[in-house]
Amino acid sequence: MKTEKYRVSSAIKLQDFNTKEVLEDAEKSLKKLRKKISKMQDAMYAEGKYSVLICLQGMDTSGKDSLIREVFKDVNARGVEVHSFKVPTELELKHDFMWRHYIALPAKGKIGVFNRTHYENVLVTRVHPEYVFGENIPTVKSLDDLDDAFYHDRMDRINEFESHLAKNGTIVLKFFLNLSKEEQKNRLLRRLNVPEKNWKFSAGDLKERKLWDKYQFCYEDLLNRTSKENAPWFIIPADDKPSARYILAEILKKELDKYDFKAPELPAKDTARIEEFKNQLNNE
Repeated sequence: MKTEKYRVSSAIKLQDFNTKEVLEDAEKSLKKLRKKISKMQDAMYAEGKYSVLICLQGMDTSGKDSLIREVFKDVNARGVEVHSFKVPTELELKHDFMWRHYIALPAKGKIGVFNRTHYENVLVTRVHPEYVFGENIPTVKSLDDLDDAFYHDRMDRINEFESHLAKNGTIVLKFFLNLSKEEQKNRLLRRLNVPEKNWKFSAGDLKERKLWDKYQFCYEDLLNRTSKENAPWFIIPADDKPSARYILAEILKKELDKYDFKAPELPAKDTARIEEFKNQLNNE
């Protein structure tokens, strides 16, 4: 698979990207990839030099939760940590907008998955600028202060944050699940039509759906301003869930292949005594 076509490496228009791509044997291929990703994480954990931060963004119903479950199913439980960022708590609002994300970063050797990310601070708050008032920022006195320059400045701060992470051994990979408005409608209807799925539905989903165009504008802007060599964005067609999962997993593996993780070897003096150590144990 040529994964470069999904990478945002120059100015893009979201309308130029497909929301649906159906790949043959996607589920079968994903099963093979999962095992390879698991082995890579084992080596990364043993080596202890790098961590991986996977950032997932997408409109409601874009399939983030099920994608996380299926892509990382075979990774050792100690090796992957998932954080879902909801509405900021009272404590989180007493800190700067990046604080809660910084303290959730993965340690070396681990894969961290942010389900919704620090980009909510230039996305949801840009669609609903009144939310920013909860942060009690001294320079923000009215909605007039929350202009494009405010959000572009935040994007600059995010770029600096991710650059800092990359320089210190965190591999940052960001994925936008590109869902069509029609497919979102179908998925919302399924939540209403299938009783056991009712709990997933929220009336708020319909309110946010009415702001679809504004969200698309904000996504396009942040994709263009924050996709960097050390923290690239990839646009994943999300209308077909099995294919979306496989595409993301393929990109993840290819990106991690660049690092050639290797578990450390025993010191030569201990390697030479392996048979001796085995005999000691067998003769206890």
